[in-house]
Amino acid sequence: MNKNSIYGLTIEQLTEWLGQHGYKPYRASQVWNYLYRERVTTFSEMVDIKADCIELLTENFTIQTLREHVKQEASDGTVKFLFKLNDGNLIETVLMRHKYGLSVCVTTQVGCNIGCSFCASGLLTKTRDLSSGEIVEQIMNVQHHLDAAGEGEKVSHIVVMGIGEPFDNFENMIDFLKIMIDQKGLAIGSRHITVSTSGIVNKMYEFADVNIPVNLALSLHAPNNELRTKIMKINRAFPVEKLMDAINYYIEKTNRRITIEYILLKDVNDHVEEAVELAALFQDKKKKTYINLIPYNPVDEHSQYQRSDQESVLAFYDTLKKNGINCKIRQEHGTDIDAACGQLRSKQIKKDKDQSITS
Repeated sequence: MNKNSIYGLTIEQLTEWLGQHGYKPYRASQVWNYLYRERVTTFSEMVDIKADCIELLTENFTIQTLREHVKQEASDGTVKFLFKLNDGNLIETVLMRHKYGLSVCVTTQVGCNIGCSFCASGLLTKTRDLSSGEIVEQIMNVQHHLDAAGEGEKVSHIVVMGIGEPFDNFENMIDFLKIMIDQKGLAIGSRHITVSTSGIVNKMYEFADVNIPVNLALSLHAPNNELRTKIMKINRAFPVEKLMDAINYYIEKTNRRITIEYILLKDVNDHVEEAVELAALFQDKKKKTYINLIPYNPVDEHSQYQRSDQESVLAFYDTLKKNGINCKIRQEHGTDIDAACGQLRSKQIKKDKDQSITS
């Protein structure tokens, strides 16, 4: 029987669960401290917790459900992990080094059903959602990797932008966020966490109402319905007009800025005309929006798309700036390894299949 990851419990849930088994709240605080401050990897390392409580935890939970399957390290310090889950599925997690700290990109689903036509992570359809514990454990495994290096480094930032659509796994994603920002745990600042969505409008409203003070990013990638529908089939269900209404609601409800993600595809959405249209779309929200221009990572399976040339990228950027839009060109990480999200996973699955055929 596969046990649930103890990392899937918020401090409130852990306190309630232990309380139902006769333990006082301080015991939950002790366990929490061992998990996130001492960062133990087995229950037996919780040395000042009574044996009967350790036995209860061991019978019902596990600390490790992810196993490192492949690890790639880039020349810029980026580390890409391919983790194997208890059921044999594979997921990706990426550690990136920035001037402002260490950021981890986490995955929320095994595969993805959004089906963006340029995206490597959508090459394999969704198998299942990850539990909140499996999402948290990605962060913990990266932190254990850093701890083992002995340099005293800590994960300081999180982007929920890996494989899958976070808002399609909403409840588990929300629990993950609560666990990450808990001040008695890893205590990652809420403003250091960004959740990215392809635009599931009803969940954007719900996310605004939950009002966890993390950052929100919307993957837009086109300024009009005709173009966006061609490259993102989700636009059929949630067209640009509905997205703009949801953005307005989010801004009014939270008073926080939203980041607009825009991947530049050569001769598809990278013309000055699209930049002008994009600027007009956000002209009345330019104080509360920020456009992130992303160089495209080519994928063999999506050969119809290529990276925009530097001249086009700069012209697009300059057009936005001249129209008063806050924007930047995203710095790339891990360009000498399988940089596109989902690329390492799809290649490994193909490799495993090829080996099984020849063996």
